[in-house]
Amino acid sequence: MIVVMKNGAAERDICHVVDLIKEFGLKEHIIVGTNRTVIACLGDKRNVDKGAIESAPNVEKIVPILAPYKIASREVKKEPTQIKIGPGGFPLGGKKIGVIAGPCAVESEKQLLETAEKVAAAGCIGIRAGAFKPRTSPYSFQGLGVEGLKILAKARKLTGLAIVTEVVAVEQIPAVCEYADVLQVGARNMQHYPLLEALGKATKPVLLKRGPSSYLDEFLLAAEYIINAGNSQVILCERGIRTFEEYVRNTLALAIVPELKDKTHLPVVVDPSHGTGHAHLVPAMCRAAIAAGADGLLLECHLAPEHAMSDGAQSITPDVLAGLMPQLKAIAQAVDRDA
Repeated sequence: MIVVMKNGAAERDICHVVDLIKEFGLKEHIIVGTNRTVIACLGDKRNVDKGAIESAPNVEKIVPILAPYKIASREVKKEPTQIKIGPGGFPLGGKKIGVIAGPCAVESEKQLLETAEKVAAAGCIGIRAGAFKPRTSPYSFQGLGVEGLKILAKARKLTGLAIVTEVVAVEQIPAVCEYADVLQVGARNMQHYPLLEALGKATKPVLLKRGPSSYLDEFLLAAEYIINAGNSQVILCERGIRTFEEYVRNTLALAIVPELKDKTHLPVVVDPSHGTGHAHLVPAMCRAAIAAGADGLLLECHLAPEHAMSDGAQSITPDVLAGLMPQLKAIAQAVDRDA
């Protein structure tokens, strides 16, 4: 349930309600909205005296939360959440659309820094690249590890771009937090609950990718693990699901974008690179994603895709990225957004 405070409720009134909630053995989650504050009550509510809470000073009403995902639901927070990322504090989830692009993996300092300069020149807000790479085959390139993180930090210093990189294991979180701006949870780890809970104790935004076989509710409940553990800075990423279709790597289910925007206040981005697996399909799916209401894009962009150490087939070139950005801006303006 959520406790809706009256417009203009004082800090002491909010603290009093929080104390009551704790007395009943519940955990509070305070959400400050544009006009009023709401307090989500999490835990077993069977022995809660709702009347005692509802009669507290400046409480407007108590509302049950029907969605299985409590804090991520629009029932708790009506207005969209904006998450500031990177040195410039770009507000992802607002009116402006953010594009994050870069190679699948950090392969070398020269490759990453040159890519970062081209990505910044195209007008992107961030660069994505993996320092730790979970691969299907144990014999595939697994990333440069901490050395890759240091290279990413150099790219940020050079260009001012936000750094988005994947966390594969709980023990990697401190190192990635030290160097990156956004911690990515890959599709394989969407239901790695110990990792999600550990990321809930981090102070950096988390980009959560949808699992290849997950339902919408499962996706949002995974986000709820992170938020419930204390980190409300969660960005949802649709990257395609596995279906019977074989001409694409994954089926990019763009219908989830407007549905997520209806169900949750969290920002939603789309990864059309993994969602198709083919570079020639990526620009069209980028345009479609913005038209569908996505707050941003996560793209794979490589200087020489044919020589990429991973995911070359789905990586666009910097020239394609530069040509795509004006198109995205035009579509964004057509749907009352900006890019």
